[in-house]
Amino acid sequence: MYGERRGGYDRPPREMHKATCASCGQETEVPFKPDGTRPVYCRECYQKKNPRRY
Repeated sequence: MYGERRGGYDRPPREMHKATCASCGQETEVPFKPDGTRPVYCRECYQKKNPRRY
């Protein structure tokens, strides 16, 4: 059973899109196509803005 995936899903890899972080200006990649209406943040700035809550 090599090559099988858990849950039976066999999704292709996500298409990543280049974007510029609205906070620090660093170039980053996101799994959605930015439409320009909402800010896009890099991983570090996103985590600072929205800390994990447990």
